[in-house]
Amino acid sequence: MIQFKNIVKSFGPKPVLNDVSFDVPTGSVFFIIGASGVGKSVLIKHLVGLLYRDSGEIWLDDEDISKFDESRMGAIRKKCAMVFQHSTLFDSMTCAENVALPLRKHKHLSLREALAEARERLKVVRMQEFADRYPPEMGDGMRKRVAIARALTVDPKYVLFDEPTTSLDPVSARRVDALIRELSDKLGVTSIVVSHDLTSLFAIADRIVMLYRGKVRLQGSRADFKSTEDGVVQQFIHGRATGPFEL
Repeated sequence: MIQFKNIVKSFGPKPVLNDVSFDVPTGSVFFIIGASGVGKSVLIKHLVGLLYRDSGEIWLDDEDISKFDESRMGAIRKKCAMVFQHSTLFDSMTCAENVALPLRKHKHLSLREALAEARERLKVVRMQEFADRYPPEMGDGMRKRVAIARALTVDPKYVLFDEPTTSLDPVSARRVDALIRELSDKLGVTSIVVSHDLTSLFAIADRIVMLYRGKVRLQGSRADFKSTEDGVVQQFIHGRATGPFEL
């Protein structure tokens, strides 16, 4: 389980997160939603030590990792793999070579062994037939799936997705959604998804938290979000131009 407890984070004089608390159930697909700039990506970057909170606690598997220094974050980064908004693949390397890279680094495999395992990882995301292709030869959705395969090489318990369907066409976006759902259902992976893709949200989310003006506005199930009478939440999930929602 992951627990955020009273997280506060500012950048200089600008407050971003103000007393944010919620739990992420193990094995769930958990969505963090909210307007652009509200602190969604900032929040999940705390889990892998890319950012450090000003105050509060972050508990992962019964450890308060918010106090960990860089030397102790290595083990956490193996538990929590991150898939960034942009796939961040090396254009000069094939898909298999991109996936093999962390296998060589973290598992100390030979090149031949790493490439063989990389092809198996690509099968998980249904990209094995493109193992010898280069990222510039493929569309955004295909590159995203390769990035997910690369993230899975460390056998993480948790995978953090930062806007996984942004810039994807509708078909590619839904394939990524299906893959995220499958990771939880078949592999038991806990997925934390930062997104404002409402189609994804109401298709695959088990639990949802909405951030608004630095605080948790609502957390609950898809049904809770559909039935809430909170005008701010309703305006956001229905994409209405007018209402109480303030940027």
